[in-house]
Amino acid sequence: MYAIIDVGSNTVRLNIYKLEHGRLNFVVSRKETVGLASYVKNGAMMPAGIHRVAAVLTEFRELLEDLNVESIHVFATAALRNATNSKDAVAEVEDRSKLKIQVISGQEEARLDFIGASTAVNVTDGLLVDIGGGSTELVPYKDGQMLHAVSIPLGSLNTYNNFVKNILPTKAERKIIKQAVLDEIKKYPELDGGIYPIICGVGGTARAANKLNIDLFQLEMGNSKIKAPNLKKMIKLLENDDSATVPVETLDIILRVVPDRVRTLLPGMIVLHTIAKYFKSDVIEVTNAGVRDGYLREHVLPKEE
Repeated sequence: MYAIIDVGSNTVRLNIYKLEHGRLNFVVSRKETVGLASYVKNGAMMPAGIHRVAAVLTEFRELLEDLNVESIHVFATAALRNATNSKDAVAEVEDRSKLKIQVISGQEEARLDFIGASTAVNVTDGLLVDIGGGSTELVPYKDGQMLHAVSIPLGSLNTYNNFVKNILPTKAERKIIKQAVLDEIKKYPELDGGIYPIICGVGGTARAANKLNIDLFQLEMGNSKIKAPNLKKMIKLLENDDSATVPVETLDIILRVVPDRVRTLLPGMIVLHTIAKYFKSDVIEVTNAGVRDGYLREHVLPKEE
């Protein structure tokens, strides 16, 4: 069996896979919401963040040892990647958890997203979007081939931390988030003028948005498509009226469907909607596959052959 651990800016996720008769099968996953991006102060990862992620990794390692999983692979993304003390922070986490960590670049994260998603959905023409806690990856593709791989330093958690004062963003804060996303996209001329009717949605924000989509619009549980107009309606429904007090009804909706994303869901959905509107997208096709699956296929399995 193979274990892949993804140390993200919002969550630490563990996936276990088993290779049977030449076929790779997903076995089980676990998730811990750490909020690692919230432990970054003046650009550096704070000791409390290092302690928190090391404790989670130690717990995962002990679980995997109990399950006799020997092939354990850990990679880290935006929060540890962008910290000014990244090298020292990673070394300390490795020392405490007794696990080796590979920090991957934003471009590599985008590439692995595409490889992972392509194993689960029919990727022919469109735009892959992975909104994580500390970054968003954008991969336009045509005829099943990746055209570009771009990573912008805005995710659901650091967007909340940087732009939102209370629990949910106000109308003014939503405009600031939208403009920040557009400013980042426009830094990449290779993305200019792209029109992508279909977005392949990867990552926790897309999955959480789809859970809300299913609940609010009474769709089948297996639904994987979010219509762009529905995404806008959901944001409108959850919007704050510019006061510090959030309506109980609004909180009830989020707590009922995605309780671990009370603060990050709406900022992430605003990022997603801004991208969808910019690229004139009609629908978001959500998949559970992504960077962990891509990492397994690119960095682990080839070494085992």
